[in-house]
This record gives sequence, C-alpha cells and structure tokens, in this order.
Amino acid sequence: MKSYLAKQGEIEPKWYVIDAEGQVLGRLAVKIANILRGRLRPTYTPHIDTGDCVVVLNANKVVVTGRKEEQKKYMFYSGYFGNEKYVGLKDFRKKRPEFIIEHAVKGMLPRNRLGSAQLKKLKIYAGSEHPHEAQNPVPYTA
Repeated sequence: MKSYLAKQGEIEPKWYVIDAEGQVLGRLAVKIANILRGRLRPTYTPHIDTGDCVVVLNANKVVVTGRKEEQKKYMFYSGYFGNEKYVGLKDFRKKRPEFIIEHAVKGMLPRNRLGSAQLKKLKIYAGSEHPHEAQNPVPYTA
C-alpha cells in the first residue's frame, strides 16, 4: 500500500475565522499553527503547503495565564553592541496586539521558506471587523 503525497497545485485552501476573545495565547497559537500547516487535513504532507488560511479577530482580548501580563518580555536586537531592547507584553497589547499572536504562531512553524509561506496565510486584526468577507471564512470550532 502506498502513502499519499499531496502535489503542489492540488490543495484548495479553506478560510477559517477564529475569535481570540477569552482564549489562552499558547493554546490558541497551537490551533492556528496546525491549521496553517494543514495538520488537520487527511492529505497532510510535511514538505508541501497543504494548510488553510486563518483570520484571527479580537487579538487585543487574548488571555495569558499566570503573571505573564507583567513579566513577559520580547527581545529585539539590532546587531550593534548594547542595542538590545526589551518590550513588555502589556506595551504590545496597547500598541500592536497583532504581534502577540503572530510571534507565538511563528515560533510553532518551520524555520524555512515553507514556514514563511504558511505565515503569510495568517491575517490578524485587533478588532472584530475584517476585510475578508469575499473568501467566505468559516468559524473554526475545536
């Protein structure tokens, strides 16, 4: 019996919409990463982009557990000596709440061209409105 391997043009991506309000950041990121990679499809092939597109709403209302709201820091380094910058989760929630989910999901995808292509299929919005109604996204339930 042969294993099925998907070809590049065979897979037609579906669109899902996920409401992040009240969901825990890490658990939400796992669900999103699995959809983007195509792990939920029976035709999953690791070296082909078989994933679906995801629209995430209410990114500013995602929940973190414990004391992460005050303690979690994101580090940025320019390459120059002494230019490490640390920005807290609380600051990102005010200025760029989309970054919080994007950073968590990016860490769960492969670190190559395939992972970059999969991350481009993720659309994150701070509010409850999105411009992707024409794609007919289906609410994701799991």
